Amino acid sequence: MARFFVSEDLAGQQTTVIKGPDLKHISKVLRLGPGDKIGIADAAGREFDVKIREITGKEVICDIIGERASAAELPLEVVLYQGLPKGDKLDLVIQKSTEIGVSRVVPIICERTIVKLDEKKASGRHVRWQRVALEAAKQSRRRLVPVVSEPLTFAAALAEMNSGVLGILPWEEERVVGIKDVFKGSTITNKKIAVFIGPEGGFTQEEAKQAESAGVLTVSLGPRIMRTETAGIVAAAIVLYEIGDLGGVKNG
Repeated sequence: MARFFVSEDLAGQQTTVIKGPDLKHISKVLRLGPGDKIGIADAAGREFDVKIREITGKEVICDIIGERASAAELPLEVVLYQGLPKGDKLDLVIQKSTEIGVSRVVPIICERTIVKLDEKKASGRHVRWQRVALEAAKQSRRRLVPVVSEPLTFAAALAEMNSGVLGILPWEEERVVGIKDVFKGSTITNKKIAVFIGPEGGFTQEEAKQAESAGVLTVSLGPRIMRTETAGIVAAAIVLYEIGDLGGVKNG
């Protein structure tokens, strides 16, 4: 059954409408019409079975049949602060991070960031990045679409750290502590886990010191040096595995 997102809370509602690009996908690509059933995820992360009542030139009008039981999203946030890479590499990071369960992706501008974005270019890319997250959320049957934030400076990203956040920063200079060591034998009480990944060229020593001063732990990803777009996906996947969201373990 095809599945789509709407931006409203459907609790207690009898009908809903689908607009925008999904209108064409439903009517022209999937060739669905009145009487056909589809799935809907609303703004609160609930899933519903609905029946198409009518397709107009502007919207798909649906009757809500009932709420569907589905796997819950994580009870905590896993946020990927990804060093802004060259080209369209961030599209891949957003797509795969969404598929594995990341809650939010934040592009960060670091000392070694090569890409220079003016306001107009940044706005256009942000629209594309959020669309990538939406399409990946549909494909992977997420209940919520991860938010892709506007790019932040590294200092601004560190300013989001507080006592409720567990921050980790994979760094090639770290030789002792791995991500598994951070979670080994401990119960996670944080409401948010932040993963920091550097751009091409990695983080500088000064940035690593700034992160440690903000309470972020430097960790190793192993003996091999990964590309920035690989490191973000791998680090996030390890975190999600360690907290029991990947690998076939049910959430508590």
